[in-house]
Amino acid sequence: MSAGNGADERVTERVENILAQTPLKAAGFIVTIYGDVVEPRGGVVWIGNLIETCAAVGISETLVRTAVSRLVAAGQLLGEREGRRSYYRLSRAAGSEFASAARIIFGGVPEESWQLVHLTGAEAEERMQALERAGYARLDPRLAIGPARQAPASADALILRADSPDPKALAAFVEAYWNLAPHAAAYHTFLDQFGPVLRLAGKRPLAPATALTMRLLLIHRFRTVLLHDPRLPAAALPPDWPGIEARRLFAALYRHLSPSADDHVGRSFISGSGPLSAVTEETEKRLSHLETQVA
Repeated sequence: MSAGNGADERVTERVENILAQTPLKAAGFIVTIYGDVVEPRGGVVWIGNLIETCAAVGISETLVRTAVSRLVAAGQLLGEREGRRSYYRLSRAAGSEFASAARIIFGGVPEESWQLVHLTGAEAEERMQALERAGYARLDPRLAIGPARQAPASADALILRADSPDPKALAAFVEAYWNLAPHAAAYHTFLDQFGPVLRLAGKRPLAPATALTMRLLLIHRFRTVLLHDPRLPAAALPPDWPGIEARRLFAALYRHLSPSADDHVGRSFISGSGPLSAVTEETEKRLSHLETQVA
């Protein structure tokens, strides 16, 4: 990654520090590129753009091609050719998953209702593990409680809405059944990694390629932390919950980096039908959602 001025050089050093602390996997970073850059611009891109973008964070062409092949085998990407160039499109299922993740990342609207789920029928343990991955707490082998954002897909479940008018009782309940310490630590790491970037980038505009690399790292790390967080209702969280500050930092830095980053996308990224747009209705919508979260 080239450094055009002092701010770029210091941000480049920050990129290297972030990568040393939290190394990237090729497939995961490619998923981030699609979610941030490609999905809101039609869902298809030339593999050369993936290779170039991954090279900026130390991922080799060989690793990119291997990861893309695995994503194709997993049904997330579909390959197509135009002349001598290969392009990869999001599958319909992957596009739906990416859109759902984007609503969580950019929407920032916390879930304020709760539900109890009692699993019936066979394979209760497998379904319980899926609920735990979605942020629920296991109360017994068939009973779980969590935010009401996701109901079990199976009909073999009894769902009961839950509420508590006493914030102290709710906080005590959460303390008893959720271990929030790892999530708080992950948010603190995010703040330590990207807080200095906002201060550096605010002094002078970054080169477009540098801005895109940093924005991809920003959303990659924030997505990882946020989607592992059970994202409990605000009333249930400690008053000093670092997720609040982390979301504000993400919103401010993403908005700050986007003009230069999107300029690089418009100048460099292509699909089989031509250049990707620098700005689309969907990218504008994302920035609009984030604007309300900065204050």
